[in-house]
Amino acid sequence: METPEGSESHFNGNNTPQGFIHVRRARAQDQVLEREKIMQTFQDITSRLEQALAGISFDELGISDEVREQVELVHAQFKRAKERPDTSDDILFNDLISAYNSSTNDNVDPDIIQRLSEKLQLVTISDLNQESLALHEMASGGDPGAVVENMSMLLKKIKDFVQTQDPIGIPASTTNPSRDDNLTSPVVPDDFRCPISLDLMKDPVIVSTGQTYERGCIERWLEAGHGTCPKTQQKLPNKSLTPNYVLRSLIAQWCEANGVEPPKRPAQLNNTPATCTASEHSKVIELLQKLSSQNLADQCGAAGMLRQLAKRSAENRACIGEAGAIPILVSLLPTTDVSTQEHVVTALLNLSIYEENKARIITSGAVPGIVHVLKRGSMEARENSAATLFSLSLVDENKVTIGASGAIPALVLLLGNGSQRGKKDAATALFNLCIYQGNKGKAVRAGLVPILLELLTETESGMVDEALAILAILSSHPEGKAAISAAAAIPILVGVMRNGSSRNKENAAAVLVHLCNGEQQQQHLAEAQEQGIVTLLEELAESGTDRGKRKAIQLLERMNRFLKQQSQAQGDAMAQAHAQSQTLSQALVQVQADTQLEESLPPTSSHLPER
Repeated sequence: METPEGSESHFNGNNTPQGFIHVRRARAQDQVLEREKIMQTFQDITSRLEQALAGISFDELGISDEVREQVELVHAQFKRAKERPDTSDDILFNDLISAYNSSTNDNVDPDIIQRLSEKLQLVTISDLNQESLALHEMASGGDPGAVVENMSMLLKKIKDFVQTQDPIGIPASTTNPSRDDNLTSPVVPDDFRCPISLDLMKDPVIVSTGQTYERGCIERWLEAGHGTCPKTQQKLPNKSLTPNYVLRSLIAQWCEANGVEPPKRPAQLNNTPATCTASEHSKVIELLQKLSSQNLADQCGAAGMLRQLAKRSAENRACIGEAGAIPILVSLLPTTDVSTQEHVVTALLNLSIYEENKARIITSGAVPGIVHVLKRGSMEARENSAATLFSLSLVDENKVTIGASGAIPALVLLLGNGSQRGKKDAATALFNLCIYQGNKGKAVRAGLVPILLELLTETESGMVDEALAILAILSSHPEGKAAISAAAAIPILVGVMRNGSSRNKENAAAVLVHLCNGEQQQQHLAEAQEQGIVTLLEELAESGTDRGKRKAIQLLERMNRFLKQQSQAQGDAMAQAHAQSQTLSQALVQVQADTQLEESLPPTSSHLPER
């Protein structure tokens, strides 16, 4: 991999990136030989960090649940690292010792030299020459002479081996000696690779299960007729794809930091459709004229035709949006004609799939009209209104606009009393809207929590996945946490952990992590223990999803602390009761002694008989 353009002007002489890498590699050889000392140093640091994190008083500092969760996760990782020291590279260590202790090349196993050459990335004469320069730099910098001498001997052995394998000894390219053509490309982090293609993602998108894929790969998967998440094998509630802007930014930053050209996003067919033909454009204009007429039948017919056209292709959606249809459709949302209203809101839903139309729908002031239909329209119109709000909310800034429009209470109402399809549409819209922190409190105040818990107990409703996903989001908000706690949700959540799917167990554990924290922590932990959660958490920590394992471990640690405190409190109470019993016994003994003493005394004058 070549260094980025322009980087050569910042490095020269012994400060070139190539020289720095070789100095670092030479020092690494020395560090391998001192591995025990270095490993002990890291262990000491790990132990001190674990102790420091263990001493944090969360309640006194007023740390939020989210930050506390992250700190506890890091603490758990340090604790495990302290208890399980990392193993060093024993093969590299043994190979270095063997090579150092051999007086001549004949005494060294060629396989050992080859492994060292590959492990230390000393595979060409150019590499070895640069390494020799680095060793001279180390010597001039005050490094011990014995170390440099040993490394020089090792380099000579490797050089002899390389020349034996390649007598000419000329690197593959000498056109630009200031560049390192033999450096390996940086390792791409696993989180940046698409789970399908395993390549660096250019346009990461999130599916409804929360997993991220390269857009082109997941689109081909869905177009092939699959209805499951490739990674988790869960059934996809819907086939919406949400751009993962955060991951895209992280990938760009990583590319810049590692001198890798940032991946270019492929052209999106849905966002750059071919321009519609003149005849198609004329047809759309004709429909818009009818839509603008005062004739109710013409309006209804034109809205129905636009609905169908927008459903068929991305080209049609672009053409209708560019022709100016959206403001006219928005103006008809308040109509009292049921059929027209259904056609209009569904046409807007179909048009919103095209990204540029989302902005047109928002700027045309459509949200209040869509909410009006959501509240007062027919069931079909309400369903499609909810689906339209979900589609629009895929753009982050639209979450704020929709949340401020009064849409959330109407969606909660549809979730509670709508058709099966209406409930699904309402749930997906609410989930997306509640990703924005400012909408969580509105959803809780609209009465969302009791409805979600009711859906969890109605397994035949098919809404358990959606209900738990929304609860997991709401539980991170103070109002959501309070509402879930007040609704006596723990038995229901423990029931999900006992019988639910892997993803549902994960979300139930996430809710419980938030509940079993703060003022009512002891009460909730005691209730969860009575419900038999410990065994379920141990199973989840062993075989759950990655996130589920983390949540289970957090809960187990809190439960263990609680049980320890409870046991200590019981011991203190028993000791106090025993002390009180001893005190009472001593008092009774004293009373009996006093009584016996009084009976043994002679009678006083007042007790003498009268004469």
